[in-house]
Amino acid sequence: MRILLIEDDLDMSAAISRALSRRGFQITLCLDGHTALSKIREQRSDAIVLDLGIPGLDGLHVLHRTRTLNIHTPILVLTARGAVGDRISGLNAGADDYLGKPFDLGELEARLRALGRRGMQANEHIRCGRLRMDPDTGAFFGDDAPLDLGPREAGVLRALMDRPGQAVSKSALFNQAYPGDTQAQTEFVEVIVHRLRKKLQPHGVEIVTLRGLGYLLRAVR
Repeated sequence: MRILLIEDDLDMSAAISRALSRRGFQITLCLDGHTALSKIREQRSDAIVLDLGIPGLDGLHVLHRTRTLNIHTPILVLTARGAVGDRISGLNAGADDYLGKPFDLGELEARLRALGRRGMQANEHIRCGRLRMDPDTGAFFGDDAPLDLGPREAGVLRALMDRPGQAVSKSALFNQAYPGDTQAQTEFVEVIVHRLRKKLQPHGVEIVTLRGLGYLLRAVR
């Protein structure tokens, strides 16, 4: 696993780096928040270990900015701030796990491997019958051929793919297709669904209308 370690305590970071490297991890070290954000943007990591008390941008700001950039790399917050309120702040800002100092290196390794497995599962393509979506790019494929979708069609289909076989309300689909648009009307969703049905039909997938509930996506047998 490739780990981005963001920790300004040189003794602590050296000890973690040595221990994890011996366990087969590849470690990249950052000592401050600004450098950390640059590394997060530039390189792909399997997990991030983030101390909250780093100089420059503090850990909570780095965490918030990372999630604002739509970067979903699993993040384990590692800090001496053990109060419940601090843990809640970190988790609410987008952390996936929290480990207080002092800690056992074996537990840190186990938590990182668990986050890595979770991240691998999250990056798997989402499928419904012969239709699949690449979560990294948002591209859709039917029978391994890319689908030509407009941005509003893609937004509606993405919402349906997130919950295959389950009802998604018309208002939820509208918010995906027309985010922040005060001029559009919810009836526009019906037009988008009509276009999508034609494009999905050759690939064994259909959109079903559920009166009073919305729409659902399902594979056709």
